[in-house]
Amino acid sequence: MIALMRESAYAKINLALHVRERRRDGYHLLETLFAFVDAGDTLTAKLADQDSLQTFGPFASNIHNPLDNLVARALAALPRPQGLAVTLEKNLPVAAGLGGGSADAGAVFRMVEELYGLPEDWPSRAAKLGADVPSCVRSEMAIGLGTGTELRAVENDLAGTPVLLVNPSVPRATGPVFKAWDQIDRGPLPTGSARAITLEGRNDLDAPALAQCPVIGDVIEALKNTEAWLARMSGSGATCFALFDTEAQREAAQESIAVAHPNWWMLGGKLR
Repeated sequence: MIALMRESAYAKINLALHVRERRRDGYHLLETLFAFVDAGDTLTAKLADQDSLQTFGPFASNIHNPLDNLVARALAALPRPQGLAVTLEKNLPVAAGLGGGSADAGAVFRMVEELYGLPEDWPSRAAKLGADVPSCVRSEMAIGLGTGTELRAVENDLAGTPVLLVNPSVPRATGPVFKAWDQIDRGPLPTGSARAITLEGRNDLDAPALAQCPVIGDVIEALKNTEAWLARMSGSGATCFALFDTEAQREAAQESIAVAHPNWWMLGGKLR
């Protein structure tokens, strides 16, 4: 039996996000391209008599109720013969458009899968925790439809692409940004490979997010002033990302932005 397990909760970004319409129940129908960075939170776990959770790390203090966060809820959603004592190193900012809590939940699902396998209805169990949790369980690039829970495979020709994540250290709640969307359907997600969709796609939440948090525009401008071939906001913000041809370009961008904006949070990595 495994004595100590370790899983990465990979940061999730939306390379493109098209909002198609708002349903009567208030949820929005989306078409998005999910991607994952090879860095994020870290979870360790060992078998125990009952489930427990400890948190530490630079953003642990932003988890106001550890017993009600997505790690605890994911544990409760998956029946097992033994408990898991989980330790969460919270490296990703909270309310940042990176799916941090969902990624943590996805890591719990993978731990349970390694130990016992997952129940056949795991996608619905994951979806009850959050619309992006099913995608975070696999943490593989995919097209998300509906509310984000319907996943479709896509040709991943961006694997290994250097990426830089930048957040202006301003938390953003998702609800108000979606509520401020102008409800104009600007068309479907493009077809083709991940690169084609990314280049031809857009983020329909740009305008409402910028109106509520103008510093996002400063982040995008800073990223566009590097050698990135694309810079865009992820999800509802406030985190933005930039894609590069080489790691050297990404590292140079990270260094220059750190000098100009020492209070901004940044994370460099590669797309999975």
